[in-house]
Amino acid sequence: MSPLNVSLSDLISRVDTDLPEAPALTKITEAQARSHTLTALGDQLVGHYVAQAKEEGASWTEIGDAIGVSKQAAQQRWVPNIFSRYTDLARHAVVLSQESARNYKHKHIGTEHLLLGLLDEPKGLAARVLIAEAGSADAVRQAVEQRMPAPDGKTPRGHIPFTDQGKRSIEQAARQAADLGHDFIGTEHLLLGLLAVADGGAAVALGALGIDLAGARPIVATEVENMLAQPRANTD
Repeated sequence: MSPLNVSLSDLISRVDTDLPEAPALTKITEAQARSHTLTALGDQLVGHYVAQAKEEGASWTEIGDAIGVSKQAAQQRWVPNIFSRYTDLARHAVVLSQESARNYKHKHIGTEHLLLGLLDEPKGLAARVLIAEAGSADAVRQAVEQRMPAPDGKTPRGHIPFTDQGKRSIEQAARQAADLGHDFIGTEHLLLGLLAVADGGAAVALGALGIDLAGARPIVATEVENMLAQPRANTD
């Protein structure tokens, strides 16, 4: 088996290229953010194959042995969760929302951070819809940042929980997908979930740009139908 085609020198070179004039302390902050993102993506990678192994009939004992942990530890960490039906792009958007909260020094992930996570995943249908409706990504970002809460203090480490509104938007995303007859949850459903939480910062910011649930829902439905009608369609 061959290792990943990436090395420490590659990661250092990328940071130095992206921040050529920045002092070392600034690069530490950037490296820490990228480290968290890599860890989250690594968890998603393992989770993908854990789900696949379960579908193939593997036991939790066998999965634990493959990971190098006990059966109980494997079950506690990898039992199917609310993100089990999320597409790769939707999961990545959630990871990016966590990094957004970290960058703004917030101890919780709110609807504002989830919206920025969707915007920062340009391959997702949600980002395309947002840009098309708002005119540009900058317009959406500015509307969100105007309503962003003040920093909580120091940059939080480790896992960052969702706010109540953030949790409601996640729940609404699943409902929106079900209402549209979709058995997956993509970035587009997350966008509808955010719009469904009318008192959330994301919905308020998008409302100021003339984007609401009633207007976005038929656009999403049509776009998804078009994608599913294409050969080998890969949903967002």
